[in-house]
Order: sequence, then C-alpha cells, then structure tokens
Amino acid sequence: MPSTPQQNLSAPTVVIGAGPHGLAAAAVLNRSGEPAVILERSDRVGASWAQRYDHLRLHTTPSTSKLPGLSVPRQAGRWVSRDDYVRYLEGYVVHHRLDVRVATPVQRIERAEPGSKAQWLVHTPDGPVPTGAVVVATGRCHTPNVPDWPGRSTFTGTLLHSAHYRSPAPYRGRDVLVVGAGNSGTEIASVLAGAGAERVRIAVRTPPNILPRSSARWHAAGRLTEAIPLAWRDHASLLMQRLAVPDLTSRGLPRPRTGLYTRNAREGVNPVLDHGFVDAVRSGRVEPAAAVQAFDGPDVLLADGTRLQPDTVIAATGYQPNLHNLVGSLGVLDEDGQPLVVGAQTHPEASRLYFAGYTNPLTGVLRQAGIEARAIAQALRRETVRAALPSPRVGDHTADTLHRGHASS
Repeated sequence: MPSTPQQNLSAPTVVIGAGPHGLAAAAVLNRSGEPAVILERSDRVGASWAQRYDHLRLHTTPSTSKLPGLSVPRQAGRWVSRDDYVRYLEGYVVHHRLDVRVATPVQRIERAEPGSKAQWLVHTPDGPVPTGAVVVATGRCHTPNVPDWPGRSTFTGTLLHSAHYRSPAPYRGRDVLVVGAGNSGTEIASVLAGAGAERVRIAVRTPPNILPRSSARWHAAGRLTEAIPLAWRDHASLLMQRLAVPDLTSRGLPRPRTGLYTRNAREGVNPVLDHGFVDAVRSGRVEPAAAVQAFDGPDVLLADGTRLQPDTVIAATGYQPNLHNLVGSLGVLDEDGQPLVVGAQTHPEASRLYFAGYTNPLTGVLRQAGIEARAIAQALRRETVRAALPSPRVGDHTADTLHRGHASS
C-alpha cells in the first residue's frame, strides 16, 4: 500500500511516477531481484488517470491494457472505464506489494559524487535519495499543452485544456469550440453534442485517421504488420478507412491524405477510434471548422478567415513531458524535451537512468508498459552482473575469460 514519505527511502532502484509504466517497472524489477521504491508526487496511485474526464473509457481491450502479473478484472467489461482502471492500478499495488511513497515529488536527478556507492541522487523536499538506478516514468502526458495563440489572453470567454474538462453538464446550452481532432477532442465533442450543448464545433488542423471503435484490434494488426514497408501499411490503412468510415468531406471533414502509420512515425499520433463522432458529424451535431489562428476579445479567428464567438473553448491540444527540471542538466533530452533514448536503452553519459512511457505505439501504450518494464529489468540485471564480475588484470586468465564470456552472452 502507499506509504508516507518520512519512512526510509533507500532502495537499489528508484522509480519516479506511480502510473501504469512506473507500477509495471517496479513490479517486474522486484520480481527479478532488483528491489524498487516508487516516488509519486500526488497523494494517490494513478492520479493522472483519476483526473481525466468522467466518461473516459480505454481504447484498448482488457487483454492489451493489463500490466505484467495481473489481469484486468472481467467485470470491468470490454471498454474499461476510468474509475475501473484506477481501481485496477490500486489493486496492482496491493497484489505486487509495491513500495509506493505518495506525496513525494522529485525535484531533480543528479549524478552522485565519484567514488560514492550510489550512482544517482534523487532530490526530494525531504532531502536527496541515493540510488544505484533510476526509472523515470512521469509520462509523456505530464503537463497540458495550450498553444500560445496570439491574443489568447484577451479572450473574454472560457478557455480550458481538455485535462480540466470533467463532464458535459456545465456546457448544456452553451456554444463550445473543441480544438484538436485526436481521440480526446473527438470524444469530448461528440459527448457534448449529445448532452445538450447548444452548438459544438471542432477545429481541425489535419484530418484525422478514423477507424471504427471495434478496430481496437487494430493494435494487433499493428504488431502483425511491423515488418511490412511503411508505404504498403499506409495504403492498406487508407483503404480500410474508405471501406469502414463514410466520407465526411461534404460536412467539412475531408478524408486524410496521410496514412496512420506515417502519422504515428512522424508525429506520435494514433488513429481516432470512433465513439460516436462520425454520426455526430454526419448529423450536423458536431461541425468541423478550420484550425484556430488567434483570439481577439470575444472572437476566435480561424485559418480560413472565419470569426467565431463561442462561450467556451476546450483545447484538446496534447501534453508535454516537462522533463527539463528533472533531468535537463544531464544531456539526455532532445531539443523538444523528449528523452533521447527510451526503454532498456540508456544514454552513454547516463548509465542506469531509464525512461519508460515516452512513446505512443500503434500496438498500445498500456501493452508497451509491460514490454518496457521487462526490457529495463533485463538490462539492469545485466548491468548488475557485469558490475559484480572481477575486473580483468594482465595475466589473470580466469578473470579475462569470465569478462569475455559475459560480454558475448
């Protein structure tokens, strides 16, 4: 069960973040003989999931949403709700007896002094925690990203990120503009339209790749087609969309020109699984509009020159990992603030520092949590074995043989 931060924090491995990737990593590490403690900034496990909108349901089936060592309860149904998944994460902690320290934010990670038994210092408000390895699992959806639109501060209506949207109830009778046509934006727009909003428009920069909700098994197709050339996969995906999804061009939403595999590779974007969005657009209850360009008092200016005056703008414009304060001084981030290496790989200058949960594969984010957890545990175990081997000395045939034999295994 989660414990208080005042208790002893020493552990060979520190995992930062008690979401799915952090919990999976700690569970697999413990099972492999590498004890781990999880540091969580909030006061509960799975806090980012608990704060999502009320009607959220997973886009993946229970079999591809489970973490290593525990299935999602059957009673959660085919499309697991937000609350059921949070309960699953809480049960996961109990099942695996994970050591989770809530209300323990990590301020930064630094290299330990040379010669120290520890390799890293994990700084918390209660002081630094020395550790031999760190798994950063704060997630790519850490901090809401609202574009710095010109004139944004002058907007006289209500502007909020989708991270702060909870339910459609406050928007009954209101004119709402949703910005962003990803899974969150399309789902929020269709729910608002069916729950009494006076008018719902959705600002679209790039037409999304839309698949029927039943195509959650597309994750399996993604695994099966990984060896096929990208252009072929794109062609097949666009053909499937033409067969499965009606043409919405006359309603202001043209078919995408770029295949879902290319968009995922270039932008990390997954296809939209239809939760009623297509019918809402066909019926006119959700109106596609051009991308947002700027704000001007009560007006929202669109790329096609249109001016709107919505009561509320909900920006479903994604998130940022916000890792600069945590590891920005270590040289492990690219110019966009993303980890240079993820999963079992480590940066050449940052041995035993791992990043879990910073990709968005077509094969499923939650499935990826288990894959990365197992890979990190195996890599760390190899590091531990290598460190325990005697250093080869000139003329020491036994040590030299052991060293070369391990390197070739």
